[in-house]
Amino acid sequence: MRIGLTGGIATGKSTVAHLLVELGALLVDADQVAREVVLPGEPALAAVASAFGQAVLHKDGTLDRAALGQIVFNNKAQLGQLEAILHPAIRSTMQQRMADYERQHPGKLVVADIPLLYETEQDHLYEGVLVVYVPEHIQLERLMARNNVDEQEARRRMGLQLSMEEKKRRANWVIDNSGTLTQTREQVQAFWQSMGHTC
Repeated sequence: MRIGLTGGIATGKSTVAHLLVELGALLVDADQVAREVVLPGEPALAAVASAFGQAVLHKDGTLDRAALGQIVFNNKAQLGQLEAILHPAIRSTMQQRMADYERQHPGKLVVADIPLLYETEQDHLYEGVLVVYVPEHIQLERLMARNNVDEQEARRRMGLQLSMEEKKRRANWVIDNSGTLTQTREQVQAFWQSMGHTC
């Protein structure tokens, strides 16, 4: 079974992913795949360099993320162009990896950790979506502390994603990560058992 795992920025999605892996789930991490598809020699890196120029590459041919960020993150059109290059490559690689896992490990739960799952309209690719939820005020506090940003910047970053309430509404399953790690672990174990697995 394939499920999508998502949440908001600073909600503890990585913690839940780690707990699922501890229980035996197979994880495909969109952030990791996003780094892989822009390694030297990959078609997506060549497409990025073609679209944005050689200035987005270091001398050794690796992606200069800072240079690319300066180009795209204050320009919606260019950000859209970058996403049009990267998202299909990431999606294709993730789907292939999940198919490989299913072939090699039949019956295992395969979890796709995708921060922007709903925003990139990928929820239909999974048999269900597990959302890691915290109330907005806790998300705001955690983001400010984790990233050392002020409230205005934290709210701006949160505003780039669907609200937690909307993600929670759309979810098939919800892990409320606003309590202790022990409470989160108990919810993850209950979810795991509901999927027909033993802890």
